[in-house]
This record gives sequence, structure tokens and C-alpha cells, in this order.
Amino acid sequence: MEYRLRLAKKMLFNKKGSLIGAILAVTIGILVIHVNFVIFQGLYDAIVRDIGDYTTGDVLITDEADYIQRSDLSLIHWLERIPYVEAAAPRLSAQGELDVMTNGRLIEETRVPVVGVDPLRDIQASTVYKTVSDGRYVFSRNSIVLGFALVADLGGVRVGDSVKLTIVDRWGQDQTKWFTVSGLARSPGGQGFDYSAVIHIDTLRDLLKRNGNSDSIMVKLNDPTKAEEVRDFFLRSFPNDDFVAETVEEASEAQLSGFRSGIALINLIGYFGMMSSAFAIVTIQMMLVNGKTREIGVMRSIGARRKDILIIFIFQGMIIGAIGAGVGTATGLGYTFYAKETKMSFNGSLALEVTYNWEKISQTALLSFILAIAASLYPSFRATRLLPVEAMRTV
Repeated sequence: MEYRLRLAKKMLFNKKGSLIGAILAVTIGILVIHVNFVIFQGLYDAIVRDIGDYTTGDVLITDEADYIQRSDLSLIHWLERIPYVEAAAPRLSAQGELDVMTNGRLIEETRVPVVGVDPLRDIQASTVYKTVSDGRYVFSRNSIVLGFALVADLGGVRVGDSVKLTIVDRWGQDQTKWFTVSGLARSPGGQGFDYSAVIHIDTLRDLLKRNGNSDSIMVKLNDPTKAEEVRDFFLRSFPNDDFVAETVEEASEAQLSGFRSGIALINLIGYFGMMSSAFAIVTIQMMLVNGKTREIGVMRSIGARRKDILIIFIFQGMIIGAIGAGVGTATGLGYTFYAKETKMSFNGSLALEVTYNWEKISQTALLSFILAIAASLYPSFRATRLLPVEAMRTV
């Protein structure tokens, strides 16, 4: 077995151009899969990260009815006694009509989503306050934060402008209040409050006539991996209520399902690319067989069996697969490291959430190695079919 391996290495390394071409084929196939994973899986994880940071927390609690009937403060105090819970904050949502006044005249009116937040608790359970790039977050009952996309629709609003918000309360009556714009929010990828108006939750409760009510509680954990455990514990603790508790991916299923399908398609394309590298190995191995016809004839004439020839060329496939998998994996890890350290983003969009998925990395390297061996089977079989006399006559 050892002499066959030595022969395989000698024959392969004598054709360095073919060897480099085969290794490059495997390397590129692996690199394509790594790049796809870093970009598309990183983008998916970044969206999940920002939805959790801005909107849902690690666990989102809602009610099957429109509003949570229990006191949100009592629920928050109960939740914060759970060891994994770092903070919890209530939110309240509504639709309103916004009138923008500049220099005493109406410049625009539009319908907008309105979010009510508890400023003190929200900055503990969410990082959305960090998206306020101009001015400051909601700090009083008459301050309002507007998203940049909303500001663009309104034709331009500055910090310090006055806006009039009209909301229909629970009894069907219009309730109106003037606010001062305290800040403008812009989040990478638009996952924050870019399309919303944000006010104090107590002010929104007053406008809606919903004293003490909220429609969701976002829960931030010090260990996000415990989200399912906290969700299940909460639901078990309130079996007679109509609460709904969901992890960030469950709460955002409608938004994320299509994206997952896209990732699956991109990964499939990557694996087809790896299969094309196997065809490149077949071609290169066939060239090696054709170039070593005389040597094969000599080996057969001095007693080498067909099995020996077969094993020699399979060893060549193993060498190509091992080197290609090693180089491709190293190159892919280098790209992953670069993307992670530079917090890679595209055109100012959200920064990718890059992780090292060692299971997928190992599977990709192993698959490329197996494909390289499989690709060498036909050329190896072709080499065994050469008759000694005919092979030696071939020049």
C-alpha cells in the first residue's frame, strides 16, 4: 500500500500544473459555499439580531386578545425575578394621523404607525434608542421621535419642529395632542423605528383611553440561548391566561420564512458549484491517465494488477481532495475572519452577524474530499482497462 501511495504522489506531483488546477477547483468550490454562508446566513442572523434588539427582545409576550389585561408592571417585576431575565419593557402600538407644522404653517399630514415606550425600561430591554442619530430619545410625555423614512415621506422635519398627532380612542373618538420632535431615528437595514413615530407609553395610553394596558412586553435575557426555557416557564406559570410567548424567530416568522427559502436556494447553488469542481477533477485525472499511459503499461508488464492501478489513481483523488479541502477551508475561514472583524456591511446596510459554524465547515470539507475521490473513480477505472502491450506501444 505504501509503494502505491508513493507512486501516486510521484505521478501527481510531476504534473504540477494539473495538480494546481485540481486543487484550485476544489478550493473555489469550498470558498463559494463559505462566502454564501457568510453573506446570506450572516444577513439572516443580522436581521434576527436587530429584530430582537429593537422590536421583540429575546422573548416577546403578547395576548390572544388585542391587549394584555394584567398589569404590565406586575408582569415585569415577576419576569425580572427569573435568573436569566436581564430586563423587560412594555410596548403599545396604534395608528395615528400626523400633522407637521413648520413656521406656523401645515406642510404635510399622513397616517403613521405609533409606538408607545416606557423610556426608562425601554433602554434596558432594547437598543433601539441608539438608532436616534439626531436629537435624543423620548424623554418626556410631549416629546416624539420620528423615523428617517417617515421624515422623508413628510417632506423634511427637523428636531424642535411641532407635530400634531390624532388618534382614534377605544370609544371611536378622535384624540389630539401636540408634540415636539425630540429626535430622528435611523437604523441600518430599517429594522428599527424608521417608519414609525415613538412617544411615551403613558401618553399613548391616555390618547387611546387604555389606562395601564400594553399590547406586548419584550424580554431581554442575559443568556439568549435560554429563550425557549424562559418562554415555556412563563406559559406554565400562567396556564389560565391567554398569553402568547414567542422567541424572536417565532415572533418574526412571517418576515423570516421567505428569507430562509432564499438561503436554501443560494446554498443549493453553492453545492452545484462544488459538483462542477468534481467534473474539473474528472477532466484533470483523465489528462493524467492519458499522459501516463506508457508508465501504466510498464507497471502492468512487470506484474502490477488492475487493482494496483485503480488504487494509485484513487490515491491521487484523495491527495487532491485533502489538499483542496485544506486550502479551501483555510481560505474560507480567512474570509469569515475578515468579515467578522470588519463587521462587514454593504452600502451602509446592517452589519452582518458572522459566526463560525464548525459543523457546516466540517461537512463542507468532508463533502469536497469525498467528491474528489468520487471524481477519480472513472479515470481510475479507465486506467485499469489499458492492456500492457497497447499501453507500451502508445507514445
